[in-house]
Amino acid sequence: MCGRLANTLPNDAMAQLFAAQPSNSLPEIPNFNVCPTNPVHVVRSGENGRHLIPMRWGFVPHWYQSVSAGPLLINARAETIANKPAFGEACRNRRCIIPATGFFEWTKDLQDRKLPWYFQRRDRAPIAFAGIWQSWGQEDPINTCAIVTTQANQNVSSIHHRMPVVLEQKDWPLWLGEAGKGAATLMRPGGEAVLEFHRVDPSVNSNRASGPELIEPFEAGDDRADPLI
Repeated sequence: MCGRLANTLPNDAMAQLFAAQPSNSLPEIPNFNVCPTNPVHVVRSGENGRHLIPMRWGFVPHWYQSVSAGPLLINARAETIANKPAFGEACRNRRCIIPATGFFEWTKDLQDRKLPWYFQRRDRAPIAFAGIWQSWGQEDPINTCAIVTTQANQNVSSIHHRMPVVLEQKDWPLWLGEAGKGAATLMRPGGEAVLEFHRVDPSVNSNRASGPELIEPFEAGDDRADPLI
């Protein structure tokens, strides 16, 4: 599962990192609380090379009568993605990379209160999520995307049983379809040492919250949190 992101890398630096031509309409940066249905940065490969473009986070299958006609598909499970009618063709032909600085997950305390955690790379490099995309609509098409998830590795599983597929730089060409076939081999948990996490302030529980304090370590007092269950 991956339900909220943070992205602080400047657009020009992001374009340089992924060797991609940037769009003129990229989402505003920094954003410490990127929510589903918000526009996200996406790296897509085509005949003229890589492009960094905005897409709606929330994959919309072509048969939806409106963007909200069915479930909100922000994630696609690696184990079943190839066989799902909504995702199968995109998995084979429309793979992308969704860059982020980090992402959030939640646990609950003994009082059923939501405890947010922030994940980032240990080396502080941007995270490259494996993604798929779909253009929806006829008259004014909307580009939409979802993040591919897999079973959590031992490190992440202490917080959540699922994790996004994190791509290393050497694997970007294979995932984007630039280096032939075999992308399915990348849909696995990342190395144990790739990600680290820390508690953050519960204010991020609101999708209206903003500001860099949302990703800073949070020391909860005894009256704010209980042991994880």
